[in-house]
Amino acid sequence: MTGWEMLAVAAAGFAAGGINAVVGSGTLVTFPVLLAVGLPPVTATVSNSLGLVPGNLTGAIGYRRELTGQRRLLVRLLPASMLGALTGAFLLLHLPASSFEAIVPVLVGLAVVLVAVQPAVQRALARRRPAGDVGPVEVGPGRMAALFAGAYVTGTYGGYFAASQGVLQIGIFGLLLRESLQRLNAIKNVLTTAVNGVAAATYVVVATDRVDWRAAGLIAVGAILGGYTGARFGRRLPAAVLRTAIVVLGLIAIAVLLTR
Repeated sequence: MTGWEMLAVAAAGFAAGGINAVVGSGTLVTFPVLLAVGLPPVTATVSNSLGLVPGNLTGAIGYRRELTGQRRLLVRLLPASMLGALTGAFLLLHLPASSFEAIVPVLVGLAVVLVAVQPAVQRALARRRPAGDVGPVEVGPGRMAALFAGAYVTGTYGGYFAASQGVLQIGIFGLLLRESLQRLNAIKNVLTTAVNGVAAATYVVVATDRVDWRAAGLIAVGAILGGYTGARFGRRLPAAVLRTAIVVLGLIAIAVLLTR
C-alpha cells in the first residue's frame, strides 16, 4: 500500500469505529476501502474483523452506563453469539472463495437495505416501549429461546461477514425486549465485540496466511479512536448524514465486487 492508501485505511477504521459505536454497519466503510487498495474479498473480511475488535471494545465501554441491569441477559446471550461467530468463521474459511465472492454482494445489499430502513424500525420500536426504562431485564423461557436463536443467527452472520450485524441485532432484540434504543445499542455493542473477537481469534489461529496485518493494524488504530469518539460524541451527529454515507459506500462496495 502507498502512504495515501494507508492513510485511507486508517481513516476508514476511525469512521467505522465511530459508526459501530453509534449505529452499527461500520464494515460498510472499511470493506470498500480495503477492496479499493487491492485486498481480495476474503482477506479484506478477515483483516477487517481483526482490526475492528479494539474499536468495538472501546464503543462497548463507552456505553457501560446503559448496561445497568443487563448483566444476566448478556451472560445468557454471549455463548450463543460466540458459537455463532465460530460457525460463521468456519463457513468463511471452508467455503470456496468463489462462493464468498458470489454471496457478498447480496449480503452487502441486504446490509444497505437494513441501514436504509433502520429509522422506520427505530420508530416502531420506540412506540412499543417506555423511554428511559432502566429496570432489570426479565424474560420468559420462550422469549429467552428466541433471543438465544437471534444471538446465534446474528453471530453466524457476523462471523461470516460483519456488515450490519448490529442493525440485525437491534431489530431482533428490539422486538423481544422492552428496552430503550440506547440500551439496545449497549447490548449490541457487547455482543458485536464478542462476535468479532471470537472470529478474529479464529482467523489468527487457523488462517494467519489470510490476514493482512498492516491493514488490520491500521484499521485497529483508527477504530480505537473512532470507537471512543463515537461513544462520547457520536449521538450528537446527524443520523441521516451517517446513514446516507453508509448507504453510498455500500453501493460502491457492490459495484467494486461486481466489476472485479
